[in-house]
Amino acid sequence: MEYFNIAPVASLIFVFTIITSLYAFYDRSVYGKFMLHPFSVSKGQNVYTLITSGLVHADWMHLFFNMFTFYAFAFTLESLMGSWRFGLLYFLGLVLSDLPTVIKHKDHFNYNSLGASGAISAVLFSYILFNPMSKIYIMFIPIGIPAVVFGILYLIYCAYASRNSRDHINHDAHFFGALTGLIFTIIFVPGILQNFISMLTGGR
Repeated sequence: MEYFNIAPVASLIFVFTIITSLYAFYDRSVYGKFMLHPFSVSKGQNVYTLITSGLVHADWMHLFFNMFTFYAFAFTLESLMGSWRFGLLYFLGLVLSDLPTVIKHKDHFNYNSLGASGAISAVLFSYILFNPMSKIYIMFIPIGIPAVVFGILYLIYCAYASRNSRDHINHDAHFFGALTGLIFTIIFVPGILQNFISMLTGGR
C-alpha cells in the first residue's frame, strides 16, 4: 500500500504487467493478440500492439529481469518527476521504442517482438539524468558502476548488438527507449540538465 501511495502509476504498471504476462504463460493465444508484428503495424493493422506488446514477456526470466529493473528505478523516478510525467514517459517509451522496429522489419512477416524493455530503458535513462552518480549493480559484478558510465556503455552495446547480434533480442527497442527517456526528461523536467551537470561536477 505504501508503494501505491508514493508511486500509484508505477504500482499499477508493475502489477498489471505481471498479471498479463502470467496469464499469457497460461493462455498462449494471448501472444498472437498482444505481440508486436511490424509487418501488420506497417500496414495500419493491430497498431495497438505498440502498447500491448509491453504487457507480455517471453518467459519467466524475461519477466523477472524487466520487472526487477522496473522495481529498482520506477518507483523512485515517479516520486521525483510526478505521476503524470512518469505515466506519459512510460507510454511514450513503449510506443517510440518500437517504431524503429516497425520500420526496420516492415517487410519481415515472421518477425515479432514483445516485452517492456523499451519503456523500462526509458525509465532507467530518465533516472540517470536525476542521479548520474548513483551506483548500478550488474549480476556477478561485485562493485557498483556509476549510472552515467553504465548509461554510456549501455548505449554503445545496444548500438553494436543491433548491428551484429543474432540473439533474437530487440536491441533497437532498448536503444531508442533509452533515447526517449533522455529526450522526454530534458523537455518535461525544467532544470534537469543543470542538475545533471551539477551532480557530475560535484556542484562546482
